[in-house]
Amino acid sequence: METARYILSRFGQSAFALLCIITITFFLARLAPGGPFLDDKAVPEHLIEQMNRNYGFDKPLVVQYGYYLGRLLTGDLGPSLGNKGFTVNEVIAEGFPVSFMLGICGLIIALLIGVPVGVFAAAKRNTAVDYTLMTIAMLGICLPTFVIAPLLGEIFALKLGWFDVAMWEDSSAWFLAALTLGLYYSAYIARLTRGSMLDVLSQDFIRTAHAKGVAPLKVLFKHAFRGGITPVVAYLGPALAGLIGGSFVVETVFGLPGLGQHFIKAATNRDYWLINGTVTVFAVLILLMNFLVDVIQAWLDPRTKTK
Repeated sequence: METARYILSRFGQSAFALLCIITITFFLARLAPGGPFLDDKAVPEHLIEQMNRNYGFDKPLVVQYGYYLGRLLTGDLGPSLGNKGFTVNEVIAEGFPVSFMLGICGLIIALLIGVPVGVFAAAKRNTAVDYTLMTIAMLGICLPTFVIAPLLGEIFALKLGWFDVAMWEDSSAWFLAALTLGLYYSAYIARLTRGSMLDVLSQDFIRTAHAKGVAPLKVLFKHAFRGGITPVVAYLGPALAGLIGGSFVVETVFGLPGLGQHFIKAATNRDYWLINGTVTVFAVLILLMNFLVDVIQAWLDPRTKTK
């Protein structure tokens, strides 16, 4: 019963947060200067007024917002104003799998690098190995993706020729993009894992295990790892959100046909429905991941349900 109440509470908070995000995005997009029917060419005023009437933009914002929410409940994100003949659903269906796969691959790379490095650094606390690994991790945090991406492309694609520098045809075409994201977030995960592992390794039950003669590796991975990995699990939701959101820059550098490209164009062209649609999809994904992380964290640490 306590678990069910906890899950329902988290679900209600996520739903309220989603409504707030949708509302804020809708009004901010409409209040931005410019419009979807203004470009470099001189458009007659009466044509702009006609197009505004066709799309309902001549109605009060509150009325437009009500219509948008009603359509959103049916899963209809509306027509794309900048991609003639396409709906927002179709544009997202084309670009989102690329961004999502890129984020998932980046997260896997970050975990495969960050978690072992953090555990190893904690096991070698205050040694040259620990200092070296954490210094490298700090450098990884300080270097943003728009710096790492061109460097990896220059070295491994242009100089060595190991990978393709752009496009999405095969794994070699997008591996560098996923690696760029993974390296950046692996630095955070490594430092977070090290700190949480050190906290667990300093507790009494770990000292008791050592006193009983339990093998150091068994103490590290059987007794300490589960508690030490809990903060990392809690970080996975925000990390995946950052990976997918941060892929906008990486997609541009490597020329990947992801949703980030469509979002940037939508913001430039004032494509209201596509702006709202992409933000809504990303918000749903982020909130869903955070919700799942809360549930998993509650399973790993039952004390979470009382917070």
